[in-house]
Amino acid sequence: MININTIIFDLGGVLIDWNPRYMYRKIFKTEEEIEWFLQNVTTSDWNENQDAGYPLHKATEELVAKHPEWSAEIQAYYGRWIEALGDAIYETVDVFHELKQSGKYKLYALTNWSAELFPHARERFEFLKWFDGIVVSGEEKMKKPSAEFYKLILDRYQLNPEKTIFIDDSLKNVKGAEAVGIKALQFHNAHRLKEELQSIGIFVD
Repeated sequence: MININTIIFDLGGVLIDWNPRYMYRKIFKTEEEIEWFLQNVTTSDWNENQDAGYPLHKATEELVAKHPEWSAEIQAYYGRWIEALGDAIYETVDVFHELKQSGKYKLYALTNWSAELFPHARERFEFLKWFDGIVVSGEEKMKKPSAEFYKLILDRYQLNPEKTIFIDDSLKNVKGAEAVGIKALQFHNAHRLKEELQSIGIFVD
């Protein structure tokens, strides 16, 4: 068993459901059109640049200049971003709540999220107030999986990486945490997360 006293959660894809497809289904006629657009125009790499602090308006203007034929659709990405924000992932929030209620662990969030957009999440999801601290990539001008971002949360809250576990749905982010000595779990679903936590001595009902 590992003596864990701190748990760090990713937010999007673990505790919060966010997906630009929710918004683009109101614009495009087919899933195929949406997938092509997300793979070729408003790509993941493009969006992640804003997660690291790049201004949304600049990113939008530059992409429109590159793809003027998709001007309206590109502007919708951040202009109608709130429509891409889904519900809490309630099963995982239940796990988080049990860990909070136990009083045994310090609980933090480390998220790749635009500083301009994160206030929408803070306003909507009450459970974000349960964390002992939240570190937002856009506010720090760095993002996962860079080593400096993981080291930032360790240093800021004086965490021992050997007693810390990190949970993220992205394998590259899991590997990034492991590279700085943090034990990490790739999130698939709440049921599997419970089992994996229990296997290392963190008991949730």
